[in-house]
Amino acid sequence: MEDFIKNLAERVLSGDKLTREEGLRILSIPDELVPELVRQASTVREAVFGNQVEFCSLINAKNGACSEDCSFCAQSSKYPTPINAYSLVPEKEMIEGALKAVSINANRYCIVTSGRRATKEEVEQIASAVRKITESVPVKVCVSIGSIDEEDLKLLKEAGVDRVNHNLETSERHFKNIVTTHPWKERYETIKKIQSVGLSTCCGGIFGIGETDEDIVDLADTYRQLGVDSIPMNFLIPIPGTPLAGNRQLTPQKCLKIISLFRLFNPEAELRLCGGREQNLREFHDTAMEVANCLMAGGYLTRAGRAPGKDEEMVKKMGRKLIKRRESFQKASIG
Repeated sequence: MEDFIKNLAERVLSGDKLTREEGLRILSIPDELVPELVRQASTVREAVFGNQVEFCSLINAKNGACSEDCSFCAQSSKYPTPINAYSLVPEKEMIEGALKAVSINANRYCIVTSGRRATKEEVEQIASAVRKITESVPVKVCVSIGSIDEEDLKLLKEAGVDRVNHNLETSERHFKNIVTTHPWKERYETIKKIQSVGLSTCCGGIFGIGETDEDIVDLADTYRQLGVDSIPMNFLIPIPGTPLAGNRQLTPQKCLKIISLFRLFNPEAELRLCGGREQNLREFHDTAMEVANCLMAGGYLTRAGRAPGKDEEMVKKMGRKLIKRRESFQKASIG
């Protein structure tokens, strides 16, 4: 096993694509070999992204009252979760959210809405806010608004959106155990639509939801085949009232194996630590950032994260450099 691990970075950087069977071996390595696995994966990260780190931030622009039954989610109307549901926030709040993102040194800002898909009216309102943000705020703008057609994608692209988030969450095989109100294939086809109009893709997963190692490898391989640009890594925070409230299957070592697997399978994709990173990685949070090159700062959809200052302190301590759009934006505006 040690011989298998020690040349993973060299193979990946030479263009070798790891097989599904090798992915399963990575997830099954003994915990005592995790440090070497992380070293190999971090070598790939450094070769592709250098010492740069990107923060992203989001606004929960429409919360709760969701018709879908995702078993991990507090926003589903199917479950008795303690959540404050509200409709799409005013344009002013979306703009204020962008300013807040810049204040915590986020280079990206995502407008997120609950529900299977945003209405045409909601898309137009979001597009209007995006136009104002891209004209005056030094931050890249993404959206995460569910299933979306090409007409709306083109409208958002024209407004200034450069990336769309749409997570597959898990493998096609396991998805039906987690969500019954819409099919995995619908989400997959939406990603293809996003790519077809020339928008960047941000597509991730949530781990600790009862998936097998085969499901984890399948998701990493699917994103490799799709060639997605950014992969947010979420780890389950069991929420009272949801069907997965009692799930606690992850250890920090397992999380590190999953993160390393995704880096080795998707060497050129941004790897973004997101929801549940604090609770699941615990004292190995810095170790995970050796493999990842991005993280979500300032909190998540329905749960608070750690203070952004702690993330920035971690980045500095590791000798990494934050990507900021502020200076280039100012120069472009002046020019």
